[in-house]
Amino acid sequence: MNKEKIAIVILNWNGRDLLEKFLPSVIMHSENAVIYVADNASTDDSVAFIASNFPTVKIIQNKENGGYAKGYNEALKQVDEPIYCLLNSDVEVTEHWLDPIQSVFDAEPKTAIIQPKILDYNNKNYFEYAGAAGGFIDKYGFPYCRGRIFNTIEKDNGQYDDVMEIFWASGACFFIRKSVFESLNGFDESFFAHMEEIDLCWRAFNRGHIVKYVGISTVYHVGGATLNATNPKKTYLNFRNSLFTLTKNLPGNIFFLIFTRLCLDGIAGIKFLTEFKPKHTMAVVKSHFGFYAQLQPMLKQRQRLKKIGNDSSSGHKYYKITSIVWLYFVKNLRNFHDF
Repeated sequence: MNKEKIAIVILNWNGRDLLEKFLPSVIMHSENAVIYVADNASTDDSVAFIASNFPTVKIIQNKENGGYAKGYNEALKQVDEPIYCLLNSDVEVTEHWLDPIQSVFDAEPKTAIIQPKILDYNNKNYFEYAGAAGGFIDKYGFPYCRGRIFNTIEKDNGQYDDVMEIFWASGACFFIRKSVFESLNGFDESFFAHMEEIDLCWRAFNRGHIVKYVGISTVYHVGGATLNATNPKKTYLNFRNSLFTLTKNLPGNIFFLIFTRLCLDGIAGIKFLTEFKPKHTMAVVKSHFGFYAQLQPMLKQRQRLKKIGNDSSSGHKYYKITSIVWLYFVKNLRNFHDF
């Protein structure tokens, strides 16, 4: 069986210190892959540092910092390998991490997207927030993971050392076939950053593609190295982009569900106030206005996607749980295995 070549593409913006720390592990343990650093118009010496210290790494220089979505869309136009691995610059990989991923892609032509097990670099016995052991969403678009429900993080006891179908894969370490990425027109650049991978996975799901978690491959992610969870901008992007994703991809009549989601977001804003986080409350409010400002373009995207068959043509529901908010905050269920 011929192995399809993997391109590891690391998006960088002023991340010279992260590259110095984490790029060596990628080079050491990825001998059969082609490694790229896609630089998003950094103003530090990242590019010169890579050229001087890692001559085997190919450098792609974007003209501007367009965030995660535009940055990868532009860079991947210059990558010819049939499988992309989009890897955050704050990820440490492990020995033979690519082998299980490669095996699944080679054996399963319908599998389009894969995520490995993502553990916390700073607390290596625990899962990492951004992706953990594979992602899902509830009926209202709230994301959760095996190994991470809201801010409850599970210890890794081997409970997710499996291979299974999931709904979304984490952008921290995101494998996708080049042909699928191109057929879906890549990431939605209006997202800038955060949740664009969920949107892409939902569009792939609606076209009948399969997303998988491969837990026998492990990486360690720092998380928050580029935009910390305490930053209100992250709150803004997460709430706004979640609404973008729902509007574009929900099957059937969207308006009642979107209205319900807006009410739930209002409750989240009140919760931030009770936690003395007024800037995050304002971020939720601003996210709604950001959503309204882009509602018309999102509805146009929705209609365009329907015309090309992107309307739950897979025949399966996008969610397994109606409300993760209800189960977590009301029923007090904390771990994935409790559901």
